[in-house]
Amino acid sequence: MATSHKLYPFYIRTGSYNFGGRSGALSFRKPITFRCSAASASFSAISMDPDNFNAKDFRHNIARSKNYNRNGFGHKEETVELMNRQYTSDIIKKLKENGNVYTWGNVTVKLAEAYGFCWGVERAVQIAYEARKQFPDEKIWITNEIIHNPIVNKRLEEMEVQNIPVEEGKKRFDVVNKGDVVVLPAFGAAVDEMLILNDKNVQIVDTTCPWLSKVWNIVEKHKEGEYTSIIHGKYAHEEAIATASFAGNYILVKDVTEAMRACDYILGGELNGSSSTKEEFLEEFKYAVSKGFDPDRDLVKVGIASQSTMLKGETEEIGKLVERTMMQKYGVENVNHHFISFKKICNAMEERQDVMYKLVKEDLDLMLVVGGWNSNNTSHLQEISEERGIPSYWIDTEQRIGPGNIITHKLKHGELVETENWLPKGPITIGVTAGASTPDKVIEDALMKVFDIDIKREEVLQVA
Repeated sequence: MATSHKLYPFYIRTGSYNFGGRSGALSFRKPITFRCSAASASFSAISMDPDNFNAKDFRHNIARSKNYNRNGFGHKEETVELMNRQYTSDIIKKLKENGNVYTWGNVTVKLAEAYGFCWGVERAVQIAYEARKQFPDEKIWITNEIIHNPIVNKRLEEMEVQNIPVEEGKKRFDVVNKGDVVVLPAFGAAVDEMLILNDKNVQIVDTTCPWLSKVWNIVEKHKEGEYTSIIHGKYAHEEAIATASFAGNYILVKDVTEAMRACDYILGGELNGSSSTKEEFLEEFKYAVSKGFDPDRDLVKVGIASQSTMLKGETEEIGKLVERTMMQKYGVENVNHHFISFKKICNAMEERQDVMYKLVKEDLDLMLVVGGWNSNNTSHLQEISEERGIPSYWIDTEQRIGPGNIITHKLKHGELVETENWLPKGPITIGVTAGASTPDKVIEDALMKVFDIDIKREEVLQVA
């Protein structure tokens, strides 16, 4: 059978982001291309110009490779059964059976209508479990935490799914050998990482959330139309890094304040005077822009995209701000030539934020927010509660409660604090929610520590 080939140019980018703190933007080096066979989707490197590289075509072609899997391996029933044993909760079941409200002793718990594990997270964990079942003897690596939950990540470590080591902010892909299995987490992976792994001829197990793939499609459309992507996200977050790798020109803004500085620059300081000079603007955003970014050239045509875990209302506010800015700069009649509206964040994030706004209107004595301390979507649930003025305690595991009536928790901006006598005496009502990476069992364990302060554990278990 005849085999067709197509050349795709690409430059491997050095992984200079520092996931634990600030570091430099990605930079190009070693020019290569890959040759894609329609029959086998195998690749080989040849030096060429990188300017015409099509990340979308690369992504679609690697997905057809015999060494790529994103749908599992036929072990769903047994892996789901294992996950149910590890992550489900009788206490959460009791709450759901009673309209998400139940009283144990003096403690009434009101559980958010939507909380915890979302479909994309559950799917990612389940496929990772399947990978270990399918490859019982192979060395399995993962490019980042599968999700932002310490309990789930610990489970995978116990299954000998190893994190690719990071030294000085750079991932050590040299430890990965031909024949190894590499899992891409729910947040996805950047283009350069995918190319490196493909070149090593490893088995790629892609658990990327399908909602994230939709965001990649958005920034790819921006690139095709020669629009710069203004991405509402955090430049060091795994998801934002992956999304930016599929964009053309881009700038990442973490909040409305940073978006205002960009808009002020577009308007020559006529918005609020916060943007200052071009040099100072580039210095402020030096870790959050594409290589060679020029605000005078690259902020003429813009489109909006968002990291899926950002606060929905803030993303919408940024979109409206940028649209008004382009109207003021170029006129209402010309705005469509300079601005593309954004798509909404994923349904799961929207739903959890919407029901949180509803929950904080209830008569609550305090709020317990459960989720990984590096979970962006959980931080926004905490933010909603704090802004309502409710005493709110964000914990990642039950180990943060105790000894006694002491809790170690985080605030919305990440400050770690310890609070004594946080649980009031007498009949109290606690609101409970959890980030999208939090299993029911983790919420149960936290509630059990709460009940330990107020009532006997045996009584709770007997009722549940």
